[in-house]
Amino acid sequence: MKILVCISHVPDTTSKINFTDGDTKFDTNGVQFVINPNDEFGLTRAMWFKEKQGASVTVVNVGGAETEPTLRKALAIGADAAIRVNVEATDGFAVAKQLSHVVKDGGFDLIIAGRESIDYNGGMVPGMLAAMIDANFVTNCIGLEIDGSNAKAVREIDGGKETVNTSLPLVIGGQKGLVEESDLRIPNMRGIMMARKKPLTVVEPTEANSETKAVSFEKPAPKGAVKLVDAQNIDELVNLLHNEAKVI
Repeated sequence: MKILVCISHVPDTTSKINFTDGDTKFDTNGVQFVINPNDEFGLTRAMWFKEKQGASVTVVNVGGAETEPTLRKALAIGADAAIRVNVEATDGFAVAKQLSHVVKDGGFDLIIAGRESIDYNGGMVPGMLAAMIDANFVTNCIGLEIDGSNAKAVREIDGGKETVNTSLPLVIGGQKGLVEESDLRIPNMRGIMMARKKPLTVVEPTEANSETKAVSFEKPAPKGAVKLVDAQNIDELVNLLHNEAKVI
């Protein structure tokens, strides 16, 4: 089984976010980048298939040379090879288009992507990719088993879980729960050294138009001052909750 894990290069959640050029571009200065958390769950599950079922695991990213340290980390975790599509990730459609060509050229059976990336939270790429390559698709995936060409996936739904039987080729949108957080892997020295010898292939992009464009960004409004109400003044508390906070 050939597995392709899609890796997004995203800011660490502790990074301070700022915008430039009139709030039209994300300011990357001083920002630490990491593997998208949803993708990291997927990569860990792929490693299980590699170790238990002999699958081969390739990771892929659409982006510039600045994303290669993130791919190298994925190689250090245990992926066999990496591919970088040498083009800026402008929107979900363009990324899915580039990934579709990688999948078709590589003949992958299982494509594991994160449900969404934590930078723009678009959640569009896995579904569009599945449509482009005519593969089955399961999102919000929190469980996955493969038996030959058959797959059983568990996904979160409102109020519960749904188990789906399907077949390969398959695209999943993985998330927290696909593996336990305690199972996530930190590269060790041996893995880091081996990653230097593993292939990281840079491929040129195919023609793909961006279908969306970010017009501007803005930060959430700062929290207002706290108002303290005497414990005995219930009428005032109700008035504030109703007329100011508008929660009742």
